[in-house]
Amino acid sequence: MKNVTVSLPDDVYRLARIKAAERDTSLSALVRDLLTDIAGEETDFDRRKRLQDEVIASIHTFRAGNRMSREKVHDRASVR
Repeated sequence: MKNVTVSLPDDVYRLARIKAAERDTSLSALVRDLLTDIAGEETDFDRRKRLQDEVIASIHTFRAGNRMSREKVHDRASVR
C-alpha cells in the first residue's frame, strides 16, 4: 500500500475530521474510500465504448442491399 501526503486548509481538515468521526472512521479511511470510489468509476472512454457496443448489438436487420435508391433519397416529397 502506498502513502500519500495531502495538504489541506485548516478549516477543510477540521470539517473532514468531523465527518470521519460522524462515520466512526479515520480521516485516512475516509479519503481512501473516496479515492477508491473515484478510481472505480467508469471512464468516459469506457462509457462511450459500452454505449457503442450496445448500439451495434441492437442493429439486427441492416444490410447493404437495403439502401434507398438515389432517386428516392433525393425525392423531396417523401421527406415531407
